Amino acid sequence: MHAIDFLSIITVAFLGSLGHCVGMCGGFVVAYTTAKVNPQKGKLWGSAAHLAYNFGRITSYAILGAIFGLFGSVFMVSPKTHGILFLLIGIFMVLMGVSLSGNIKFLTSIEVNITKLPFFKKAFSYLMHSDSFGSFYLLGMLNGFIPCGLVYFFAASAAATASPLWGAVVMLVFGLSTMPVMFGLGTVAGFLKSSSLRLLMIKIASVIIVLYGLYLGYKGYMMMTHPQMMQHHMHMMQMKMH
Repeated sequence: MHAIDFLSIITVAFLGSLGHCVGMCGGFVVAYTTAKVNPQKGKLWGSAAHLAYNFGRITSYAILGAIFGLFGSVFMVSPKTHGILFLLIGIFMVLMGVSLSGNIKFLTSIEVNITKLPFFKKAFSYLMHSDSFGSFYLLGMLNGFIPCGLVYFFAASAAATASPLWGAVVMLVFGLSTMPVMFGLGTVAGFLKSSSLRLLMIKIASVIIVLYGLYLGYKGYMMMTHPQMMQHHMHMMQMKMH
């Protein structure tokens, strides 16, 4: 992967966590903090519990990244088919970025609310009534599998790597980049929800997603129309990395 890819991942993830994740997962975090984090056990215990939750969330992201990376590798039969995958993912990202800004309802039409499924409700209820560190970790994993716009974006990025390993790395970097805001959500959520900062972060993140989608679309187009040139370019990039 190139530096521009990782820079885009970190930037969108951090801005998205300030804008989108606070609104999407804020209620989830507040709910488990209120029900499970006992102030009498001290701040150190509470911090460890929040870390366990976030590591569980990141684990789910890494698993999803490996799955989507494997899915992408199936289509990497030739530079041309790889280019088609890049082009389709680029179009998807542009639509998602525009949707995230609120201009179209693309995301809401493809998101599936798994929180209403009986299995999810039962697992959530069980984990909410336990105060073990394992329950915080599993609760984070449960949260990590909830579909949302940013997860779709990074899952598409993972598929574009055409590698289970790099797909997992993409989602791992995404999760780590959202961790600072999600870890401190209890103290900043109220401020972010009541200010224009959250909307600004969503707008910036949506613009970056659209630009990155256009970049991948162009990359896919070049792979389809000039497969030999792109194959040589990718080979040279791999040589520089070793």
